[in-house]
Amino acid sequence: MKRYLGQKKVARIYIDNQDKVEGKPLWEEILKGAREYGLAGATVFKGVSGIGVRGEIHSFNVWSIAQKLPLVIEIIDDEEKVLGFLESVDAMIEEGMTTLGDIEVIRYKHK
Repeated sequence: MKRYLGQKKVARIYIDNQDKVEGKPLWEEILKGAREYGLAGATVFKGVSGIGVRGEIHSFNVWSIAQKLPLVIEIIDDEEKVLGFLESVDAMIEEGMTTLGDIEVIRYKHK
């Protein structure tokens, strides 16, 4: 598993849980794409509150039927793979933000 250790890139895609692509949840399609692309890992995080691109606050409200909540999809792998994947899903994302940073993987355990 040494392939996963060392200097990598971490990409974060910021969208919301109501975003869709061809009628399907965007986050789910991005995650499926990450698996098909063979990325080392991808995780979807649901935020409890956030400020959207239009300055609106999106947060959990027990009385609201439709919850618009922020999501972050985090992807870690080699730079070439991450950039290639981001290019492949770019057309799916109508609104959102993508960041890219350096990260060092110091431990990876797998059975």
